[in-house]
Amino acid sequence: MMQFVIKAYDGEGMLDKRMEVRPRHLEGMEKMRNHVICAGGLLDDEGKMKGSLLVMEFQNREELDEYLAHEPYVVEHVWENIEIERMNVVIVKEDKHQ
Repeated sequence: MMQFVIKAYDGEGMLDKRMEVRPRHLEGMEKMRNHVICAGGLLDDEGKMKGSLLVMEFQNREELDEYLAHEPYVVEHVWENIEIERMNVVIVKEDKHQ
């Protein structure tokens, strides 16, 4: 398995569009739960969402690209700039939000 850090920034003025698409994004994240190590929204200085950060695990980069091809924030052009890097996850904090 390979771990990836996905840092995705919204396009200018996309907050309303993000919030409109968000239920489909969260539904998709739930379906991808087995691949998600951690995920959350990136916030600006005012606490408003400006993007997303995901740490995910896939067999290979092709599986990640397949996921992104169907990710609602990609399909609906909310994310404008996506940075992807391989990562070696060493420590995962226990999820206390469940």
